Amino acid sequence: MTKENTNINYTEESLDDLCEECKKSDESVTHNLILTGFKICKSCRVSKTIFPI
Repeated sequence: MTKENTNINYTEESLDDLCEECKKSDESVTHNLILTGFKICKSCRVSKTIFPI
């Protein structure tokens, strides 16, 4: 039985600091991508937490 290599390969485009919600560039986008899996900035994350609709 062999194991397949399940490494996730991120492209440079997916690791840019551009928020998918507000389209602004912010350093927190990469942090939130690693922590939550979503490319959103800190302010959009807070607004989605307070107003989840």
